[in-house]
Amino acid sequence: MSSGSSARDDAGLHKTVLLNEAVEALRIKADGTYVDATYGRGGHSRAILARLGNLGKLIVIDRDPEALASAATISDPRLMALQMEFGRIGRVAVEAGVAGVDGVLLDLGVSSPQLDSAARGFSFRFDGPLDMRMDPGHGQSAAEWLAKASEQEIGKVIGRHGEERFAKQIARAIVAARSSGPVIRTRQLAQIVAKAVPTREPHQDPATRTFQAIRIHINQELEELEIALPQCLDMLNEGGRLVVISFHSLEDRIVKHFMRTQAQPGALPARLPVRAAELPKPRMQLVGKPVFPTVEEVAANPRARSAVMRVAERVAA
Repeated sequence: MSSGSSARDDAGLHKTVLLNEAVEALRIKADGTYVDATYGRGGHSRAILARLGNLGKLIVIDRDPEALASAATISDPRLMALQMEFGRIGRVAVEAGVAGVDGVLLDLGVSSPQLDSAARGFSFRFDGPLDMRMDPGHGQSAAEWLAKASEQEIGKVIGRHGEERFAKQIARAIVAARSSGPVIRTRQLAQIVAKAVPTREPHQDPATRTFQAIRIHINQELEELEIALPQCLDMLNEGGRLVVISFHSLEDRIVKHFMRTQAQPGALPARLPVRAAELPKPRMQLVGKPVFPTVEEVAANPRARSAVMRVAERVAA
């Protein structure tokens, strides 16, 4: 899964959301080992490298081959890049030959290079093939899924992942449209959705929630997050930080629940005669309150407006 939403600046670079806040939250040690699990275009990674000493190490992963090509342009012996979904992040320590790491950063969602490329099919702003895969070389494209999925399944995905109240009407319209020809272009899908949605939210295209929902489903983003978080905790050294930036309420709900659960004493079967002091100790402690972009950051980069960052720290076993 690629780095969270960003936007181009005048130099053609990408504005990384909550850049300083995330790097500060990691509490970088000069000789520490860190993982940027969503490299994107390396905004956070470059800032982490700037704080590391000669003995420090940064491992970056991303499933998008274009992101890995970008990482390959950084010539730094402290940097190691791996192509994988972050749902397999537990393998990172083994691949890098380290026993544990001092911080893990997850910047969820989709990146500007993905959104801004018509060929990737993530956005309806440009007409392109309806692909939406983070890794175009693996899995089913959005067009392939829409060609085979039932009306009920399409409606369920759009309703659950997009929190779209007109999910059933949209699913019905997609199935009706594909009976006269395949739905294979981004603008084509956007037009189908626009006709099916009776009312529009202010300042939001009617297709926004549907595109978001299908993208999340195609890339199994929520499932990847749920299996990645326990692996992140397991690989953290004592005092290591887990920093997660979410852009979607469903993502944030998963992160919040995981961190809060791990910050509480372990549960045991009811009526077991155990003193409170004997309960399994929490594995994490929450660090501060959720962090949101400033008004200035949102003004400079509107894609930051839905971001929220949560931080937790590994405590002694």
